[in-house]
Amino acid sequence: MALILKKYGEPVLREKSVPVRVIDSEMETLAADMLRLMRKSKGVGLAAQQVGRLERLCVIDVPPSCETEEDEAFNAKVEMPLVMFNPEIIASGGSQRDKEGCLSFPGIGGEVTRAYEVTCSYVGISGKRMLATARGFLARAIQHELDHLDGILYVDRMTEEERAGFSAKLKKLSKANGGVM
Repeated sequence: MALILKKYGEPVLREKSVPVRVIDSEMETLAADMLRLMRKSKGVGLAAQQVGRLERLCVIDVPPSCETEEDEAFNAKVEMPLVMFNPEIIASGGSQRDKEGCLSFPGIGGEVTRAYEVTCSYVGISGKRMLATARGFLARAIQHELDHLDGILYVDRMTEEERAGFSAKLKKLSKANGGVM
């Protein structure tokens, strides 16, 4: 199926996901199509809302070049790409602040504070319950995508001051895509 990337302002980005009951061929195809679109768009993560769907599903594929050597070594046990159905963060610790971007916000990037390490429970493409513990950039990507699944956008996590600096761009983008901020 041909998926279309949803942009800021489209109402679906503010909706909460619904749990996936069965991982069948339709869900496998959706995950594969999301991975293709994410890679074509040069992203590292994509949530179902970003393609107009409400299933609790996200995909992540962080290249090693995005990580520090220490985080890359720690995250090596997390197999890429991650296809996560019904993911939930069950533990987090530490803090990191860095610039983030989002495929749904072309040309807009800002500083966001997130946990440095997260443990996430999810159902993999095989249908088995899995755990992944990640640090650094991968932990940031997991948190970013799970926020999408809850209707939270990364600009919501920026400081008021920083968001104000993007106000004109956000209004323009929102207006072009349906006006829901």
